[in-house]
Amino acid sequence: MDRPPASCERLASPSITNFAVSLLIFLGILVSYLPQHYRIVRRRSSLGLSPYFVLLGTISATCQLANIAVLPRSRADAACCKEISRFACVADLLGIAQIGVQWACFSVILVLFFIYFPRSKSSILAPAKDAEAPSPRTALAVTIACVVHGIITAGISLYLILAHPEVTQVWANILGIVSAVLALIQYLPQIYTTFKLKKVASLSIPMMCIQTPGGFLWAGSLAARLGPEGWSTWGVYVVTGCFQGTLLIMGLYFKLKDRRRRTAEEDDASQKSADHANGNPQSNDSSEQTPLLRSAE
Repeated sequence: MDRPPASCERLASPSITNFAVSLLIFLGILVSYLPQHYRIVRRRSSLGLSPYFVLLGTISATCQLANIAVLPRSRADAACCKEISRFACVADLLGIAQIGVQWACFSVILVLFFIYFPRSKSSILAPAKDAEAPSPRTALAVTIACVVHGIITAGISLYLILAHPEVTQVWANILGIVSAVLALIQYLPQIYTTFKLKKVASLSIPMMCIQTPGGFLWAGSLAARLGPEGWSTWGVYVVTGCFQGTLLIMGLYFKLKDRRRRTAEEDDASQKSADHANGNPQSNDSSEQTPLLRSAE
């Protein structure tokens, strides 16, 4: 095999360690979203997921995918696959594959969010209590907005790559900044929704447990591959990791609080059952409607 061009030499002999870490991150991204997909399907409800979290998250993931696709360095690295070994090519493209699978997995959340969104007002309000309950129309609007945004972003990116490749770095930076800003904002409505509901509902705690440390690991992997000029790509995951950690702590707190509440209710029910069995039904008979002073018979 001929010696690869100078621009591709750095990719010709990939580090086994870096490849293993990149592959682990790729599989970790895929596995981390499966608990969220499963939880929505098992509960047959997407209640608890903020529509704006889904909207901003999907748009952010789309911008991030377009960012790395139009980034001149990414396209130059992909072009080197003609000059380097198959293993080196796979190792080189794993960074793009990581972002691609992340976009695909979040898109599945968007689809499940719409399919399993509660259609009846009572099923939305019952668990939501006093929290602002989104309507099915909101879920439809979120889905349409994400699809339209994806089509427009793909169209602009393809046009610039083919007609004006000299401005793709600027376009990539714009996409990266938009993605980072949306990723930052994305978790605020979900944090607010979880706080108002005082429960995780359809939000998956295992997903957050995997993604919070994984986000920082992924950022480090991308930073090592893309360098400082790729800050608009790997910086997103530093931001999202911080907010995922905040949401994770809140979710764990409400999960623990709910478990303690249920344990207390079960203990109370067991105590009442024992009192009734022992011929002391007073605790069962009294309620808010019981008069303080019973009339003598």
